[in-house]
Amino acid sequence: MLCPMSALVSSSNRDLKFLRAAAELWAQEEQEIGFLARLFTQTSLPYQEPKTKDRWERRNGDLVLTVTPGPSGYPYGTVPRLLLHWLSTEAVRKQSRELTLGRSLSDFMRQLGMTPTGGKNGTITRLMMQSERLFLASLSVRWESETEAGRRVSGGQMSVASSFDLWQSHRDDPGAESLFPSTVKLSGDFFDEVVSRPVPVDLGALRALRGSALRLDIYCWLTYRMSYLKRSSTVSWETLRAQFGSDLADTKQGRAQFKRDFTKHLAAVLLVYREAKVEATDAGVVLQPSRTHVPFKGLKQLSSVPSD
Repeated sequence: MLCPMSALVSSSNRDLKFLRAAAELWAQEEQEIGFLARLFTQTSLPYQEPKTKDRWERRNGDLVLTVTPGPSGYPYGTVPRLLLHWLSTEAVRKQSRELTLGRSLSDFMRQLGMTPTGGKNGTITRLMMQSERLFLASLSVRWESETEAGRRVSGGQMSVASSFDLWQSHRDDPGAESLFPSTVKLSGDFFDEVVSRPVPVDLGALRALRGSALRLDIYCWLTYRMSYLKRSSTVSWETLRAQFGSDLADTKQGRAQFKRDFTKHLAAVLLVYREAKVEATDAGVVLQPSRTHVPFKGLKQLSSVPSD
């Protein structure tokens, strides 16, 4: 079995900070429940800026997600993922397409678990850029399957937001409250996807794992997969490369490096999701039926919370 602690421990401050966050999560008495659209537990956005200009794809078996960038580029990295979690959770909580993003920019960033910092490479600039990219990108989903009658292909297109209005005037003073609050109106298709098929996640786990986009994706995939897994299943390294993606060359060395990287990030996830029975082997990642990290009864508990 994979030993999460031995696979992760290093002298880096980032790993030590993560270990402290994981320890705090173990001590919590109750989970803080959030949600994510099921589509993003099965596929993922880019980890880095894609080199292709027109489209970017990710495959999970018969499911293919294609991202077409808007005029400002592709959404990538941790920030769009944190936004998707926040948007999905608020959509389920409020049962509304129209969402208000906090009293101020810094207030909203705290909700995402981000600390406001200025400058060209600061978190404020990253949030504004990645928000715009996420809201202007076009997503297409395609399912390919073989039936007795022959090959069948189905799918559709959607965007995350149909409109948005963000804090462009408060970069120098992110704590300033706006006369006109920032808002996002979710597209009808995205809203329907979220509220009809929400996957419960632990918001504390997301905060602990937010230092890595891959860790966030592995966690969401595992907690959803364990919700319906009935028997032992081995997911091959080839399948994992197609689903989670890699900028490494498709060579023996590149595939070996992907395996090492994935195993290390999986170990971090298993420090947070300790109930998951998972083993990394030469053939792939072996999943044994396990308790899902968030009971699906959380959906009823959270949707009963009154809206503000």
